[in-house]
Amino acid sequence: MKSFHIASELRSSRGKNASRRLRSLGKIPAILYGQKEESLSLSLDPRNLQAILHSASGHNTIFSLEVKDRGTTSVMMKDWQFDPIKETLLHADLLRIAMDKVLQIDVPIVAVGLARGVKDQGGILELVLRQLEIQCLPTEIPDHISVDVSDLEIGSNVRVSDLLVDSKLKVLSDSDLVVAHVIAPKEEQEEEVGLVEGTQEKSAEPEVIKKGKGELEEGAGATPTEEEKGN
Repeated sequence: MKSFHIASELRSSRGKNASRRLRSLGKIPAILYGQKEESLSLSLDPRNLQAILHSASGHNTIFSLEVKDRGTTSVMMKDWQFDPIKETLLHADLLRIAMDKVLQIDVPIVAVGLARGVKDQGGILELVLRQLEIQCLPTEIPDHISVDVSDLEIGSNVRVSDLLVDSKLKVLSDSDLVVAHVIAPKEEQEEEVGLVEGTQEKSAEPEVIKKGKGELEEGAGATPTEEEKGN
């Protein structure tokens, strides 16, 4: 895991106007909290945080944060906000990390290999579960969890219980959750649905005929009324 060191400063002014002025200077507001210590309002260069988000470990990266006149601490990004149009970072929440205490985090799942059901059967691979919830020490956080899909055929799947995970990691996600599966092409699915509906319609026809026949028999066996006898 690549190491990152970010410098920051305390900010005294808050509010929307103060944040706008800060961004006009090429900085963004941030909050540092956690470990039962006081929360600090900071300003820092957003490019450094964006570099972290685009790294292999992404938001799970633990990095060194230096706060001017307050020292250095280990942190990770807990939350952040992007401008929806410019896609620039607007704000970040940073969480203090104790390197000797376990964390509960979500790690990305990455599919490895070409599924047999895709290669030989024309199926479609779907990655159903994209993150795995685990518990581990900060120094043991993996960049991702790999799932080998090479043996998957149409109709088969891989579940959380099938994943090969380092013994140092405790998996918190439900073991029965489907991680990935291969499904038939959409055209085939529609054909199967059509066949089923057609079969249901055919099976319903004899029931209608039988019902009509029953009605006829019931009418034929009915006792004629006095008026009918007179006719």
